Amino acid sequence: MPRSVNAVASRARRKKVLKATKGYFGRGKNVWTVAKNKYEKGLQYAYRDRKVKKREFRALWIQRINAGVRQYGISYSQFMGMLKKSSIDLNRKVLADLAMNHPDAFKAIVDKVK
Repeated sequence: MPRSVNAVASRARRKKVLKATKGYFGRGKNVWTVAKNKYEKGLQYAYRDRKVKKREFRALWIQRINAGVRQYGISYSQFMGMLKKSSIDLNRKVLADLAMNHPDAFKAIVDKVK
């Protein structure tokens, strides 16, 4: 008696992976074993980089705030200390947006904490 292998489910699983690897380079898009490995590695990168993305954005916001407050003769760390002392609760994302897109509003905040 032949072995039962559930080819329908196997093919569906392979098709799912090959569809996800569409656009990959070389054999990574059409050879099952290579595509499977690349797909799994891609999922690992995606998981890792969801965490890294948060770090990178925070660093970017800090750079933008620092550039914004340097124009007024203070450093980023001094500015954040003064913000805490004057109990202004604005997060870095909002402060960076104000520094970039609304310099008048950002200047008002800097003047208030000075």
